[in-house]
Amino acid sequence: MREPIFSLEVFPPKRDAPVGTIYDTLDGLEGLKPDFISVTYGTGRQADRTATARICRTIRREYGIDAVAHLTARYADQDRVDEALDMFDRAGVKAVLLLRGDSVEGRRPSGVFDHASDLVSYVHARRPDLTLLGACYPETHPEAASPAEDLDHLKMKVDAGVTHLISQLFYRNSDFLDFVDRAGRAGIDVPIEAGIMPITNARQVRHMSRTCAACIPDGVQRMLERWGDEPASLKEAGIIYASEQICDLVARGVDGIHLYSMNQCEVTRRIWRNVRGLFRPGPGQGQEAGLPPR
Repeated sequence: MREPIFSLEVFPPKRDAPVGTIYDTLDGLEGLKPDFISVTYGTGRQADRTATARICRTIRREYGIDAVAHLTARYADQDRVDEALDMFDRAGVKAVLLLRGDSVEGRRPSGVFDHASDLVSYVHARRPDLTLLGACYPETHPEAASPAEDLDHLKMKVDAGVTHLISQLFYRNSDFLDFVDRAGRAGIDVPIEAGIMPITNARQVRHMSRTCAACIPDGVQRMLERWGDEPASLKEAGIIYASEQICDLVARGVDGIHLYSMNQCEVTRRIWRNVRGLFRPGPGQGQEAGLPPR
């Protein structure tokens, strides 16, 4: 059985925040040596492309870790996508996570790439050398008419060129494991990483649950009720919960764990200390998963 990979997600600083905050985050994560770090992307503005590319370049050159750049479809046209790909190329990016992207109030979608699969097809045709990643929803995309329809759309992304999937957050491992089983039976045979978002803020958990249609199980609900107004205690409980999730998933043979760090270095490092003995990354581990070699 192939060893699971371990990866992280970080995001560029908000527009009104000092640029240096992202480097504080990366310094805080130094020493973890994940197989790759993905860098999020905003709504398709020039500043988003530049920030994502710059951070990916820094991760590669200064920290020696593979970087995966996010690219969103909803507000992009072909020219903007080409510009982003050129920036990523100059930054040495070899892998891109292609997403439809969140809606922004007051902005009208471009209508060019209505779905992530449209963007995948375009990028794969333009840059066949890039490794393309995609997202998936263990508990079904909120806009899908049914789980079967959602898997059909996911299969379209894979057939269009995606070779690696990262799941949205979930709080019940059974939901993810059931999804992986159904995906396999639907002919989706690429690695699927389990997306884990540590519980550190009650409001955030409820918001993300609504956004991603993720169930809040009884155990998590009790945590929110007991420590929702005690951030320090909830963070402690959240670190334990995420660590236990990861332990169970690795024991069950998942392809990998993708930790949504939310740029919280302390939380990320403590979870890694709890689970690092379950991962034995080495040269080529990322390459085995279809990602650029380390």
